[in-house]
Amino acid sequence: MSKVTLNPDKEVVNMIRQGLKARGGYCPCKREIKEENKCMCLEFREQVADPNFEGYCHCMLYYKAK
Repeated sequence: MSKVTLNPDKEVVNMIRQGLKARGGYCPCKREIKEENKCMCLEFREQVADPNFEGYCHCMLYYKAK
């Protein structure tokens, strides 16, 4: 079973959360404001669904462990 956690680096988490707040919940690392970029973005949700994926989301807010 996989587990998704926040990045242990509180500075990164705070920076990304500020960006999310400024962009209305849309990933601050993606240019387009569209539903698939709403945090937790579609890209990372698809990665989480892959049992072989281990790593961070694009903006480094979340980490998925195997």
